Amino acid sequence: MLIFENHPLLTLNSFAIDAKAKYFTSIQSIDEIAEVVKKNKKDLNEQLLFLGGGSNLLFTKDFNGWVIKNDLKGIELIKEDENYFYVKAMAGENWHQFVMYCVDHNYAGVENLSLIPGNIGASPMQNIGAYGVEIKDVFCELEAYNIEDQQLVTFNKSDCEFGYRDSVFKTRLKNKFIITSVCFQLPKRPKYNTKYGAIEKELELMNISTPTIQAISNAVIQIRQSKLPDPLKIGNAGSFFKNPVISQAKFDALKLTFPNIPSFPNNHLVKVPAGWLIEQCGWKGYRKKDAGCYTLQALVLVNYGKATGAEIVELSQEIIESVKDKFGIELEREVNIF
Repeated sequence: MLIFENHPLLTLNSFAIDAKAKYFTSIQSIDEIAEVVKKNKKDLNEQLLFLGGGSNLLFTKDFNGWVIKNDLKGIELIKEDENYFYVKAMAGENWHQFVMYCVDHNYAGVENLSLIPGNIGASPMQNIGAYGVEIKDVFCELEAYNIEDQQLVTFNKSDCEFGYRDSVFKTRLKNKFIITSVCFQLPKRPKYNTKYGAIEKELELMNISTPTIQAISNAVIQIRQSKLPDPLKIGNAGSFFKNPVISQAKFDALKLTFPNIPSFPNNHLVKVPAGWLIEQCGWKGYRKKDAGCYTLQALVLVNYGKATGAEIVELSQEIIESVKDKFGIELEREVNIF
């Protein structure tokens, strides 16, 4: 295991922020995770940051600690029964490549989550979701390394305490475990979800009347590519804010003033698209130096080249304040700030 000092992180975060790590290494096995944890306790005693695809974080300064790149690899069908395929993926696998693996093998359940940036390890941590599907809908279990006890632990669905873009790994167990693998429970008799967003319309444009796993995946990819910037070309982390969830009473009151406000039901509450709220406040397409709000999707903040993390955070705060002033709704950042 090689340890590098003052290591550049520019190519390891999708916002393309030019930050450095005090120490950096890549791990490719559980044994190497154990080695890192033991060495840090014995010799370095640094703050640890386990990095996956770098797609849900924003560096505002150099990281004064040890960045460990999770490069655990492997995807396999570990079992199947009458109702499900059980597919295990290691945490360092790219999420979209995993979805393509499932599509190619005719495993349903994750096709709506095509082209989401990031790696497998972050998927349960964030409870990633799109177009009416979340990780919790297809989750079976995961394995994670306990940093304190230095043991591998299995978490079932209830253990993970999934919420909207949330899990126990972002709350009371934050920074206490390293996710090493995730097992997904994929239905053999799927119920395709095409009602959310523009999937049905896209399928019509593709002249597809009977949805399939491949068709839905292709539709989602087309939709995402049409409105979201490619991180390889424009630095971004996808959706920067969570879609706020409000009470029915609050939504009804807002609808009197803003009759065109869109919404989606959410367990007796109402989810309002953050992108719409931001756009109504005039931020869509806004740019100050190299920090901006993307021209095709207001939910996405971007780095057009040389923006600093601090400049992007400042822009996000201005957006939060303007949405609160106009709608009385306080947006919450989905991206982790360092």
